[in-house]
Amino acid sequence: MNKKLSIGVDLGGTNLRVALVSEEGEIVRKIKKTSADNVFETLTASIAELAQGEIAGIGLGVAGLIDRARGRVFASPNLRAIEGIDLVSDLNKRFQVPVFIENDANVAALGEKKSGAGRGFENFVLLTLGTGIGGGIIHKGELLDVSAEVGHMSIAFDAEKCQCGNIGCLENYASARAMISRAVSMLEKGQESLLKECCKGSIYKLTPEDIYKAALDGDTLSREILRDAGKALGVGLANLINILSPEAIILTGGLIGAWNIYVQEAIKEASRRAFKDLADSVKIIPSSLGDEAGIVGAACLVFMNNAKADPKR
Repeated sequence: MNKKLSIGVDLGGTNLRVALVSEEGEIVRKIKKTSADNVFETLTASIAELAQGEIAGIGLGVAGLIDRARGRVFASPNLRAIEGIDLVSDLNKRFQVPVFIENDANVAALGEKKSGAGRGFENFVLLTLGTGIGGGIIHKGELLDVSAEVGHMSIAFDAEKCQCGNIGCLENYASARAMISRAVSMLEKGQESLLKECCKGSIYKLTPEDIYKAALDGDTLSREILRDAGKALGVGLANLINILSPEAIILTGGLIGAWNIYVQEAIKEASRRAFKDLADSVKIIPSSLGDEAGIVGAACLVFMNNAKADPKR
């Protein structure tokens, strides 16, 4: 068996990424597809396409709350189709190699620690900013074995209900889904905006990229949406800073493309709310691996767990 290559899977609320990765964290080949209702079939077909030779195993980074002991997903508010599926057992039987599962943001944190922006830090928090908001925590150089569901911390005690069942989740105010929901709601109410011209007039096809582009073009509504989402994110960042006092907070995901408005507003709000000494000592920086962090980190799961099982390696 080739101990130097494994397959890393990053299964998010929108996209499925699968890659053949070396033990050094280098991507040999990768595949990207859209997450769909037949997600398991798409996943297995993608793995089979890459697993032409012998591999050390398969690492899964999955959006949601993970039951590591049973190899299942307890809950995935943005990807309900995989809840309860025995992913680890099914893939193990299909490919006859070790299979490991972890939350997608946790494996992204592992990826950044292995070969990305986290290499120089022993203690950092990674946030994935996309359809939802995820989190991963590296403490003393190792992945902290906690759920780290950052997107589901409550930042408003009397607010709308999140898809997860909680009230006032950060994700409800600072995620891509939250931005689009607010934009559509305001446009339905007759708000004037350049966004009406997007997607050939179909406001229900708006993307975060449309909102950011309109904001750069001076659209008042788009700038307001991005700034308010940034402020909400800043509340979450301040909470993390005050509780964990990390050396760094690494941000990744599609929304960091709006860094100049959305993230800068978040940094400003976090600085205003967190203890000054803690806020001054933390670096808030972008991921250097981008959307490859998850697949690199998922592949690292294989090497890490195989090394624990065989200490002589």
